[in-house]
Amino acid sequence: MFSPILLSAHNPSPMTGGGNNTYLLVSRSGSATLVDAGVGDPRHLADLDAALRDHGARLDRVVVTHGHRDHAAGAPALAAAHPRATFLKHPWPSEDAQYGVAWQSIEEEDVLTAGDDRLVALRTPGHSPDHFAFRHEPSGTIFTGDLVTAGSSVMIHTSRGGNLAQYLASLERLLTLNPRVLLPAHGPRIDDPRRIIKEYLEHRRIRERQVIEALNAGHGTVQAIAESIYDGLDPALMAAARENVRAHLDKLLAEGRAIVEGDRWRL
Repeated sequence: MFSPILLSAHNPSPMTGGGNNTYLLVSRSGSATLVDAGVGDPRHLADLDAALRDHGARLDRVVVTHGHRDHAAGAPALAAAHPRATFLKHPWPSEDAQYGVAWQSIEEEDVLTAGDDRLVALRTPGHSPDHFAFRHEPSGTIFTGDLVTAGSSVMIHTSRGGNLAQYLASLERLLTLNPRVLLPAHGPRIDDPRRIIKEYLEHRRIRERQVIEALNAGHGTVQAIAESIYDGLDPALMAAARENVRAHLDKLLAEGRAIVEGDRWRL
């Protein structure tokens, strides 16, 4: 039975919700793999050490879904505590160097050892340019990172290489794989993946229509469009709302459906 051990990264915030999930996979021989590195919180490190002790295991590798800090910033602390561990992710040079570990590269359809199991690497860009998900084929389980999360939509960081068209294509790819379980980086496990993925796609279609309606109503700046769509939003989340609006505008621009002059947009 495929039974990853869920370990919280202990980093709740308006952007991370209850905090990041990391997942530990332990082999019968005592070799362990951690999916995502967390942020280096001492409680996460202590929980990891306790899980390793309980299973008589050692941490041999850390596999990171992408280079955003809530997923990768814990790498230095993990490297210090587990100097024999290797760290793997798809390259994002402008982000990777800050973490100070020797990353080994992950590429499309690489097969990674994880405990007694094998994970197939799936290139899923969009949320970030380096984003990967990892599929355990026998169980139909996919570690989704920030491709799909439970309980909220995903922010597309256009200012940091995010791309909405790529993100939608990654969701469509995930749908074609017909997974049985999704293990996201935020929120609980997802046992009805097809419904959730379809809801994600429909949510983006609705949001695009709202952006177009805002443009038709004369809201020409990212801020004005965000305020018209996200009326009443917690101010702490408005920066994320602007990022998502910009992602839709950039998609419309690339498709020849919108024009930008300075900071003003129109159809």
